[in-house]
Amino acid sequence: MSLRRLPATDGALVQIVDGALADATRRSGEWLVCRPGCTQCCVGVFAINQLDGVRLQQGLADLKKTDPQRAGGVRLRARDSIRRLSAEFPGNARTGVLDEGPEAEERFAEFANDEVCPVLDPETGLCDLYDARPMTCRTFGPPVRTDGGLGVCELCFHGASDEQIAACEMVVDSDDVESNLLEKVEKTRGPRGRTIVAFCVK
Repeated sequence: MSLRRLPATDGALVQIVDGALADATRRSGEWLVCRPGCTQCCVGVFAINQLDGVRLQQGLADLKKTDPQRAGGVRLRARDSIRRLSAEFPGNARTGVLDEGPEAEERFAEFANDEVCPVLDPETGLCDLYDARPMTCRTFGPPVRTDGGLGVCELCFHGASDEQIAACEMVVDSDDVESNLLEKVEKTRGPRGRTIVAFCVK
């Protein structure tokens, strides 16, 4: 993945989503058990967009300036992950871009569900690029509405009723700021389409 410039207004998107997370966390109280070191959501690959990819690359470049050893660890884990995943990758294993369409979605659903995110530090259980993490990571845990309904982390909201869960729903990006920024990123030189974390930080 080529290094591209992060749109200046990406910081506003991050603030919107982090603010929504803080609000949902407050309303969720003890039902939301997400804590530093809990790595349930860090196992199994997931699709990210090119905006997430550029944010991760910028985060890695920043980490390289402040802690080159940790940045090197991220890159090494990413390269190892790509080596393990390339033969079965449901897309272009050279560019890291995932195939599209129903059949590709089905293949991806069964792909690398036990693969640990390369950005996760195996010794501390913490994300080495936490401030640059993808939107999926920023919204995991609290109730978030998708095409399949209102979803939550399987470790959270034990004993809560459907109404109590719905009252804690996280409204992520109601003005769809992310789509506009993604369009800007995908107009620049570089890959288009969804990818996974490992290809962004290799």
